[in-house]
Amino acid sequence: MNKTLILLLCVLVSGSAFSKDRLEVFEDYDLGTEIMMMTTVRVDPNMGDIYLAGLRSSWVKAVKLQKELGYIKDWKIYGSDLPTSGDFNMLLVVSFANAADIEPNKTKYQEFMKKWSESDEKKSNEISAKYPEVRTLTGEYRMREIILK
Repeated sequence: MNKTLILLLCVLVSGSAFSKDRLEVFEDYDLGTEIMMMTTVRVDPNMGDIYLAGLRSSWVKAVKLQKELGYIKDWKIYGSDLPTSGDFNMLLVVSFANAADIEPNKTKYQEFMKKWSESDEKKSNEISAKYPEVRTLTGEYRMREIILK
């Protein structure tokens, strides 16, 4: 019995001696090129549907146009099933193919503004001016995939 226990302990100790306590980028893992910009939002109780209605006429309309123009890869809105827990209860996510797509670009801006009318701009400004009444932005994150080898 003691010999079995000692043998088991030796195997466990020797196994942990071979494991790394720190990984090295590009050796043990790679970094993906896709970038996700995430905005965390705290929507006030019973205001989710009002906020979503505003987003549909402003933010969603803008990201749909950006996707149509090929400036972004995708966009999503996530809502918490537990809306009163934590610091946020909604995520606004925009995915870019790579970091270069986030950089300022005059040509892309002008192309977007040709399709984004003055009435779109006016309506978006009117809607977003009321957002502080229903929500609080709690964070902005730039995320990249980590691919373990």
